[in-house]
Amino acid sequence: MTAGEVAAATDATRAGTTQALRDIERELGVLLHRVRRRTAENAQAVDPGLQPAAYPVLLYVVEHEGVRAAAIVEHFGIDKGAVSRHVGHLEALGLVTRSCDPDDRRAQVLVATATGQERVRSLQAERRRVFADRLSDWSEEELADLAGRLARYNAALGG
Repeated sequence: MTAGEVAAATDATRAGTTQALRDIERELGVLLHRVRRRTAENAQAVDPGLQPAAYPVLLYVVEHEGVRAAAIVEHFGIDKGAVSRHVGHLEALGLVTRSCDPDDRRAQVLVATATGQERVRSLQAERRRVFADRLSDWSEEELADLAGRLARYNAALGG
């Protein structure tokens, strides 16, 4: 292969990669739009007054029972004031309570109320049913492949 042929092949590979990256960017844009819409719908399903921005915080509290607000700040990368507003909103809706941290009485931990837990668990079960329906024609191997590729992509993003 001549130097010119190698250069042409390299350019063709770069063009293909560039198009693939454009396709990925487009599909991620579609996915992110759907996630934002679904987050708003899920928040409304939990409680008509639940702000969509507070919904992920509620999910985190349900999954990490007895979590400190500082852990939420770190996990989501948002400021303490925003977390405090979200937690106050969730408390006002009766979905979360604050209590003293048994390991450090000066600190508080967040706990989902029975209502908060039930509503989130019910919604999660429904969401998994919808996933199963929409992906029913995918094989176990295809599902595992998608999960693995998403995990690899998330790891590549870091943090």
